[in-house]
Amino acid sequence: MALGLAGTAAIVVPAVTAQANTADLVVDYACNGGIAGTGSGTVNLRTKLTVPTTLNVGDPLNVSWKLGYKDATRLGAPALLPNGGRVEVTGRVNLSGSWIGQLQPKGFVDQPGAMVKGTPLKLPEGIADFAYTDREGTLTVKPGKLFIDFRPPASEVVVNDDDPRISYGPGWEDLNDQPSQNNDNHLDLHRTTAKDAWASFTFTGTGIDYIAQRDQRAGPVDIYVDNEPGTPPRVDPSRNDDGTVVNDANKGGQTLWKFRGLKFGEHTISIKNVEDGKWGQLDAFRVVTREVANPPQEYRATCEIVSAPVAVQVKIGGGGDNPASPSPDTSASPSASPSASASPTDENPGGGGESPSPSPSTSPSPSPSPSASPSPAAAQTQNYIVTAVVTQGSPSPTATRTVTLTATPSVAQVAITPQGGAQTGEAPERVSSSAMLLIGSGGALLMIGMLSGVAMLRRRAAHSGERG
Repeated sequence: MALGLAGTAAIVVPAVTAQANTADLVVDYACNGGIAGTGSGTVNLRTKLTVPTTLNVGDPLNVSWKLGYKDATRLGAPALLPNGGRVEVTGRVNLSGSWIGQLQPKGFVDQPGAMVKGTPLKLPEGIADFAYTDREGTLTVKPGKLFIDFRPPASEVVVNDDDPRISYGPGWEDLNDQPSQNNDNHLDLHRTTAKDAWASFTFTGTGIDYIAQRDQRAGPVDIYVDNEPGTPPRVDPSRNDDGTVVNDANKGGQTLWKFRGLKFGEHTISIKNVEDGKWGQLDAFRVVTREVANPPQEYRATCEIVSAPVAVQVKIGGGGDNPASPSPDTSASPSASPSASASPTDENPGGGGESPSPSPSTSPSPSPSPSASPSPAAAQTQNYIVTAVVTQGSPSPTATRTVTLTATPSVAQVAITPQGGAQTGEAPERVSSSAMLLIGSGGALLMIGMLSGVAMLRRRAAHSGERG
């Protein structure tokens, strides 16, 4: 019985940067829209792209990009943000020639402290990405667009009734220095007894709360969000949730109405007093921002190249690395095939995508069947590509190499079973004519011997008779 063995193993090489000659490209950009529009309008950047020009197969193609403002123009905060925010930059590097695809260098930087709309924003020092090289050839690296996004942080902010961003119609009174036991925010509030007196507030977030006093003398208030009736559309501070009249007087700091689930962005809340002679009151609004899954598209600034077009050719040679072949395993072996995956193009920046590194696709593969071989060197060899990835940093990424591992199936020697052996199911071989001749000669000699013995016995008996 013969048994075929095949196996694979992954060798993780320590994180290294590509050791190669490099080219530095100075590329100028003009950014417009989004956080460029809330800043200087058009924002000018000066960047430096670093690309290796020579590599060996298996070395990572590292692309790093240093970012900076070219002049006094700046990106600006998109809204009032008490907890800062995050600027995220994504680049496009197009690959053509022996390898067609696209790298997407990325980086981010958090903005410290509170910001108002238009506050200048910091850029990340650099962005980076890399891809594995799995074959020889020459490819062209060409920088494309930059996309700059702003991601707001989760927050809750109370906006007092006397904030200048809150607008009041006729009939409102500003009451300051209220007793501390009333628990009003900042010890003040606005109050009206006029029917249809209104107040409005424009905010940026995903939710909003209405805060005022509970009081027997208060009346119902209608609430609108973005000019549509709220949910619920009316609240009555003079009644409990079950509809019974409250026994409270000047009980301030109460959240009377709240709404969540707005799309992140700019919204407007309006309140209107319903009954003449009843108190309509406003103590504060609470603006709520929940963590967003993706940066708001309206904040994205798009940056186009304004300097002369540039590109770099990268030559990938065969290299001299010969990883040792691992000992074969007895389990079934997956097969892997590298392929380049193209990311979205500059014309479709919103799509997701990965850098064009080889993506192993595995499928079960049975052990190879044994066959007779004149020497062990002639046994069949199977190759497997195993990719190990180390998370990149910014601006200089690191990566492990793509390692080609070789597993040589073990082949049993050919065993020959004699015909006619036990349990073979075959008949014994026929006796040849020479064998029959030998058997006949032996039989004749035996008969001669027997006859000679009988003759000797008779002679002895005859001699005994003569003596008697």
